[in-house]
Amino acid sequence: MANRVIAIDGPSGAGKSSVSRRVGKQLGFLHVDSGALYRIMTWQCLENGVDTSDSAAVAAFAKMVEVECRPEDGAIAYYVNGEPPGDRIRTPQINAHASPVATVKEVRDRVTAILRGMTRYGDLVVEGRDITTAVFPDSPARFYLTASAEARASRRQKEEVEKGIANQSAEAVKASLLARDKIDSTRKHAPLRKADGALEIDSTELTLDQVVEAVLAALPADWRG
Repeated sequence: MANRVIAIDGPSGAGKSSVSRRVGKQLGFLHVDSGALYRIMTWQCLENGVDTSDSAAVAAFAKMVEVECRPEDGAIAYYVNGEPPGDRIRTPQINAHASPVATVKEVRDRVTAILRGMTRYGDLVVEGRDITTAVFPDSPARFYLTASAEARASRRQKEEVEKGIANQSAEAVKASLLARDKIDSTRKHAPLRKADGALEIDSTELTLDQVVEAVLAALPADWRG
């Protein structure tokens, strides 16, 4: 029997990471952060002097980036040149450049292939922006998490402050999120959208526990342990 995949999409700050980690831990599924792969591609472009606004250059360079995937502590960990990227891929600079990199078809194709190959490691809960529509569209467990722009900006600002990687105002974070939303939802290749048949969960007024419970309750009966 093929390994199972829970697919979770949604815009930035909707709670995908927190929910995915909790669901994975509860079920024994490996958590997969697909966005980190796009951030790694962006980070490597910047480290190697590739102009992220030049889609042809990004496409050519993406073929050369080697990412090693390892199951560790309930998640798929990524290594580049033998080292984990850590918070080097979580900076405002990476945030600013990730969207144009992620619009390049060759980058998306490469990341999609990496993600699909992860099923060999076991059951997965995969979060991203095109997981339900392009990467694992046949999964019987597909979810679209959303929340108001204000709630998402507040969560993202709190997360950045806690990590000590930025100190932007709430308005600046909100503007960045809305700009990312527009790019993600209007890009030509695999745009962010709610997949037909995916369950939408608005987390604006919900606690993390409530969202996790909603996801677990909607899974196929034999997936719940």
